[in-house]
Amino acid sequence: MVLPLLQISPLTMNARVNSFAVDSEGCSRTSRVTKRSGDQRDLDIQIDQAYRQIFFHAFKVDRDPMLESQLRAGQITIRDFVRGLLLSGKFRSDFYRCNSNYRIVEQLIGRVLGRPVNGEREKMAYSILIAQQGLPALVDILLDSEEYLQAFGYDTVPFQRSRVLPGKSVGTMPFNQQAPRYSTYWRDITAMRAPAKADMWQNAMIAPRPAWLVNAPAPWARKLWQNTVTAGGFALTGLVIWIAITMLSTAGGG
Repeated sequence: MVLPLLQISPLTMNARVNSFAVDSEGCSRTSRVTKRSGDQRDLDIQIDQAYRQIFFHAFKVDRDPMLESQLRAGQITIRDFVRGLLLSGKFRSDFYRCNSNYRIVEQLIGRVLGRPVNGEREKMAYSILIAQQGLPALVDILLDSEEYLQAFGYDTVPFQRSRVLPGKSVGTMPFNQQAPRYSTYWRDITAMRAPAKADMWQNAMIAPRPAWLVNAPAPWARKLWQNTVTAGGFALTGLVIWIAITMLSTAGGG
């Protein structure tokens, strides 16, 4: 039986009124992309912003050429592009699998809706949704929500809202610094799953060798042979040099 989503309400009235903050680099991105735009440079900027918003960086190996080509061809919107990044293997391996359900809710709301979580109730409601229906269900709910459509629409990359606060010299810390890719949870879980050093060495000694190494000498034997050959080479070289010096000195004396 699928449980209904818990009722969630904003913590303050600020979420229900329009912001009076002046547009700036930290609080909005005014450049928009439409199918009729044709501005390639503006589209490149939006794509890079989407990668930084979702992945925090835009390495070449992490880019998705298929999604980019669909966006450039006008087949999908910026919102669809963001959905593709959130459901990509990169996001699953580097964010989803490295965090608990509670923390992945914080990651998604911060990156998609551009705000902190509205208390423990919202975090609990969406974590239950992930446990029942998986990551795609939460991604769809956030991108199809009225809050997302009013704030960003179909053709604006999500950004951290109200980061630059009027009357304050220092704004809110960037979300990527507030919530890094993974926390001590992943470190502790990895340590629990990893075998102890003694067991690891024991398993390495007991494990059968690959077929192509069955008749090969052991690593310690190869190392001993290499050291012996090296020492013998130095000794032979020294002997040759000593004989040559002796012969030259004898010939000079005669």
